[in-house]
Amino acid sequence: MVIRIDVKALSVPPSCSCAESSDSASSSPRLNPPPLPPPPPPPPPGQSQSPLYALRSNMMKYLTATLAVVSGFWLDDAAASAGLLGGCCDGIGEFIARQNAISLQGILANIGSRGSKAGEAAAGVVIASPSKQDPDYFYTWTRDAALTLKVLIEHFLAGDGSLRPTIQQYVSSQAKLQDVSNPSGGPNTGGLGEPKFHVNLTQFTGAWGRPQRDGPPLRATALTIYANWLLANGGSSEAAGTVWPVIAKDLAYAVSYWNSAGFDLWEEVNGSSFFTIAATHRALVEGAALAKSLGKPCPGCESAASQVLCFAQSFWSDGGYIESNIHSNAGGRTGKDANSLLSSIHTFDPAAACTDATFQPCSSRALANHKAVVDSFRTTYAINLGRGAGKAAAVGRYAEDVYQDGNPWYLTTLAAAEQLHDAVYQWRRIGSITVDTVSLAFFRDLVPSIAPGTYASGSSATYAAIVAAASSYADDFVAIVQRYTPHDGALAEQFDKSSGVPRSAVDLTWSYAAFVSMTKRRSGLVAPSWGEPSSHTIPANCSPATPPPPACGSSMTFDIRVQTRYGESIYLTGSLAELKNWSPTTAIPLSASGYTADHPLWSIRVELPAATPFQYKYIKKTLSGSLVWLSGPNLSAISSSGCGSNGTLSDVWH
Repeated sequence: MVIRIDVKALSVPPSCSCAESSDSASSSPRLNPPPLPPPPPPPPPGQSQSPLYALRSNMMKYLTATLAVVSGFWLDDAAASAGLLGGCCDGIGEFIARQNAISLQGILANIGSRGSKAGEAAAGVVIASPSKQDPDYFYTWTRDAALTLKVLIEHFLAGDGSLRPTIQQYVSSQAKLQDVSNPSGGPNTGGLGEPKFHVNLTQFTGAWGRPQRDGPPLRATALTIYANWLLANGGSSEAAGTVWPVIAKDLAYAVSYWNSAGFDLWEEVNGSSFFTIAATHRALVEGAALAKSLGKPCPGCESAASQVLCFAQSFWSDGGYIESNIHSNAGGRTGKDANSLLSSIHTFDPAAACTDATFQPCSSRALANHKAVVDSFRTTYAINLGRGAGKAAAVGRYAEDVYQDGNPWYLTTLAAAEQLHDAVYQWRRIGSITVDTVSLAFFRDLVPSIAPGTYASGSSATYAAIVAAASSYADDFVAIVQRYTPHDGALAEQFDKSSGVPRSAVDLTWSYAAFVSMTKRRSGLVAPSWGEPSSHTIPANCSPATPPPPACGSSMTFDIRVQTRYGESIYLTGSLAELKNWSPTTAIPLSASGYTADHPLWSIRVELPAATPFQYKYIKKTLSGSLVWLSGPNLSAISSSGCGSNGTLSDVWH
């Protein structure tokens, strides 16, 4: 008997169909593929393989490979039985329309003080997620909030006037946050680089990856879009008196700190992040233009912008992709990271050409990078099984990710779709598509026979084929999100790499914002140009950043009375870098030079940024190396407020 198997018919479809709905799957769930038959026994020792044995072995290899492809269907059934495949019988357009409305409401529910899931958040404060444990995301991140408000402001510009009070409350909340001293510094000494705060607009003092330098430029961009609208619609006083002061502080921070190390958007890598640099260039360009419109100064904005653009070229790898973090501690990674996809869609300018220097979505570099990043996930997740080159795949942060077991994210998968929609928009406006050696591999995934050249819209069938294929490719990324979205449309942070079940924080604001943003680009709705066409020339000579202003420092003397035995020592650590960021291994040793039997004093003087809140604690180290922490909660204090001032903290061991 001869068994014929059509392997092509078994390939995993790029989008769901009615046959894959949860109703049919739940009636007869198949959560695991059938077991493979046992392999044929090997020949006895010393005997050669018979032709029959070789034939059976080859058949086993063939069946194994075939069932590996088929197993993708059982994974989808697992997702269906878990209540996923949301709206799977809907066409992609119907799903997008429905999910876009849900996502917009999901954003508003997470904004204080009226949001139904924002709890005690202050007015205008955007919470990252209502999740308060496993993980606790009930904070406001400057980055997440700025990206979210950028989406809402674009929606407001498109005609939803009901959003204006929310935007105004956001402006007010950010003005207050900029004045909150925190572990990253004071209002004028680096504090704007603090990544997150409590939702009541107070500092977060726990250990964290700080500073993060993307927040200020992202916030400046969102508010610049709003300020430009105000100027065009009779709101010049609000633009100049309320919005510009917030923008100006963020731009000043960007000018001073763009070339200083900081943590990336994933809060893990300390170094130079492409996302931060790209966001900074855009903010400085449009911020300088806004300043001119308002008749305001923007010291260093234009000169810094050109140098930031120059530095951005350093991230392009000889391997044909963007290395998302350089000069960093990201050892063991390829550098292929959704950081770069998010950068491309953030700096998308609808008036731009396909400019490599600014990594525009349709540029050869950005397209080559899109392929490199997406391809890096094809063998990383079980749910991507069978999704070869040219097919959409679930996208995570980076292939080596281990956070929450390392899963795909909704927002990064949507970013892959959005970049393609941006590119299609740009091709249509330009009227042609250029394929070169850098982008050729990307285009051959869409049109295998394509050759380098320029294809015009009016005279080339290849142009039409590329646009159609890229649009379909983009929708297939959305179809993956559709497949793993619950029926109620709730978007978490991640979805499981094997089952597709939502994982990590629930109702992630950034996930909802990513969906709304993608929907707008798919519909051809874009924000005004940020000035890329006149700001993409790389200067002939790159120079380092203007050094940050010297920090206003103070000193603090830490005294503690504690009886110690021979060989014991007292150490200090705390929430500031100067206090070693809670590290017991690098904690600061105190001196016992003033120690007496009647007055067992250990003491140390530490230089700290002035007027900065912090937490601290003492550690007793024994001769054997064991550690004993001071009991009770962390101690809290604020460093002395005057530049060059001194303060003393006196404590007793307990």
